[in-house]
Amino acid sequence: VDNPDGVTRALDLCTGSGCLAILAALAFPDAQVDAVDLSRDALGVAARSVADYDLTDRIELIESDLFAALAGRTYDVIVSNPPYVNAESVAALPPEYQAEPALALGSGEDGLDATRKILAGAKAHLNPGGLLVVEIGHNRDALEAAYPALPFTWLDTESGDQYVFMLRREDLPGR
Repeated sequence: VDNPDGVTRALDLCTGSGCLAILAALAFPDAQVDAVDLSRDALGVAARSVADYDLTDRIELIESDLFAALAGRTYDVIVSNPPYVNAESVAALPPEYQAEPALALGSGEDGLDATRKILAGAKAHLNPGGLLVVEIGHNRDALEAAYPALPFTWLDTESGDQYVFMLRREDLPGR
């Protein structure tokens, strides 16, 4: 983001504990942040996290299946750490991961079900010049094969440069 002060609306899709929403609020000091999750339990944890950082006036928690409850809302930045574990890997997870809610990890046969929905709906919720940033785990090859025309920018993370992509609104499919 060239100008963090220019970001006035941000969305954390699949917020879970709220950590990315909190990071967005801290990174973009003039932004209102929507933190969305399908799980009411996850939103309860996020509410505690947001309160711990004294950000309840800047972060709105919303129960929604991805974009379903966000009609008419647009953002300068959308970040997401959606479920991305493929079916084979979910079946092989160690017991401590099996304790996680199934909807928090698994995302279909190839691990891209949630990411496909995000890619399909993001353009309608991004302002011109807006950015979409999504973590996809070990699914880079599958994602690039499924969307060969999209100009993914792969961001460097502590884990490497194959786990988080960025796209500009203008590069996304849809209207």
